[in-house]
Amino acid sequence: MLACEIQGPAAESTLPSTSIESICLLRLSALGDVTHVVPLVRTLQARYPEARLAWVIGKLEHKLVGDLPGVEFVVVDKSRRLSDAKALRETLQGRRFDVLLQMQVALRANLLSTLVPAERRVGYDRARAKDLHGLVINQRIEPGRGQHVLDAIASFGTAIGAPRLEAPVWDIPISEADHAFAESVLPGDQPTLLLSPCSSHALRNWHTKGYAALAGHAAERGYRILLCGGRSALERNVGDAIIAATRAPVIDLIGKDTLKQLLALMQRASIVATPDSGPMHMANAVGTRVLGLHAASNPHRSGPYSDRRFCVDRYPEAARKFLRRDAERLPWGKKIEFPGVMDLIDETDVIEAFERHLATPA
Repeated sequence: MLACEIQGPAAESTLPSTSIESICLLRLSALGDVTHVVPLVRTLQARYPEARLAWVIGKLEHKLVGDLPGVEFVVVDKSRRLSDAKALRETLQGRRFDVLLQMQVALRANLLSTLVPAERRVGYDRARAKDLHGLVINQRIEPGRGQHVLDAIASFGTAIGAPRLEAPVWDIPISEADHAFAESVLPGDQPTLLLSPCSSHALRNWHTKGYAALAGHAAERGYRILLCGGRSALERNVGDAIIAATRAPVIDLIGKDTLKQLLALMQRASIVATPDSGPMHMANAVGTRVLGLHAASNPHRSGPYSDRRFCVDRYPEAARKFLRRDAERLPWGKKIEFPGVMDLIDETDVIEAFERHLATPA
């Protein structure tokens, strides 16, 4: 048994909110969820400007948000499963936080959280807790069926007396060098469609023929096409297939940019087309419209937070076809990751969504 497991029902802490001087946030991954944490950081900084904030985060995710001002980052290399715990223990040795916000329910995150000394340990409500989560916390956020992931994360601030700001604030830093890179790739003011076709979950990915058709249609409407992605073989192969199938000229940046450069490129783009993925939420964070492709996941839970007007939603059809149930009767957040689920999205659906974007003033 873990040395710091809490026995019995989680009990509310009596620590007054006004006495909070140090807060540790634990959210290792993924890129999309990390962007959802940034507005919470801004809320905490507004409510507790003198409090010391530390964030236990994954190595990749740190590259995106690791320069947020006023935050100490404790980086965990998730590829080193044994040494990461040892490194975290050594980093936090002799320290104690007033509050731990344990915002990730995966078993590994729960185990790592036991290495964070804190009097008040805030976690998810019982419906969302799993993998021993209830044993490593002593306070729960309010239940919230039907919440977007960002709203659920915002509940951690509410739980410790930090009510939400009027609107989410990201302001993820982008350097002048990264802005200059984006301007060199996308000079001038020609409207741009940025394609980010791959999710880390392959069954959420749409087919390359559809992306090629969208690129061709956008080019006919005066748009330049920018293709972005990571350095994996899958992303390279998908990109090559899109380029081969489309009649539009394509700027190919797959594997050639950094996360910060991608953020700057998204800020210059007019709209980003992508499945449920980290880039979807990065684009939303910089205020760029998102043409989200949803069938495997529910856009009302995990779509672009600020504006879902240009998303394609075939999640209800996926629920009926693959699970034989109405989407409203599924557990909130249920993924429908079956082979062929994204084929429920038709090319005309996506082109119609792009046309809605064109018809909607900025």
